[in-house]
Amino acid sequence: MSDPAELARRCAETMYADDKVAQDLGMEVTGIAPGRAVLRMTLTPVMVNGHGIAHGGYLFLLADSAFAYACNTHGDVTVAASADVVFVAPARAGDVLEATAVERTRYGRSGVYDVTVRRVPDGDVIAEFRGGSRSRKERVLDEAAEQPGDEAAEPSGGLPADPSDGASAEPSR
Repeated sequence: MSDPAELARRCAETMYADDKVAQDLGMEVTGIAPGRAVLRMTLTPVMVNGHGIAHGGYLFLLADSAFAYACNTHGDVTVAASADVVFVAPARAGDVLEATAVERTRYGRSGVYDVTVRRVPDGDVIAEFRGGSRSRKERVLDEAAEQPGDEAAEPSGGLPADPSDGASAEPSR
């Protein structure tokens, strides 16, 4: 497939179709572009800990999911090789969180991605995440799905292209 934006969109749709975790937690892919992804999730009462704030595992999970979608936009099956998170501010049940993942670099089969998790609509930073990726030899899409004009490969749902949240490619740290 020669159009990188179309490849990114199709890869995200293919991944989401089988991503039971994202579906069960109500995550939405709200933007996708080569090396970028934006996911949203509303914190539910079961996602908070005994202090009444979001459990860090759910914040990590949202950031890790955005990282996964961003690093798989180039077509190769890509998995996490490392990840680190810094919890910046608390979030509570009912908060809508948005994780924006941005590719910083790819070298060989490896890559580095930064993810910022913000509360919507105030934009407060809740967490910062950095992930290291490693690509495998498998492809996200089968060969038929990567051929232009293959009607069977056309997605049914559709994801927004190019994340329009205004986030720059510069780190927010």
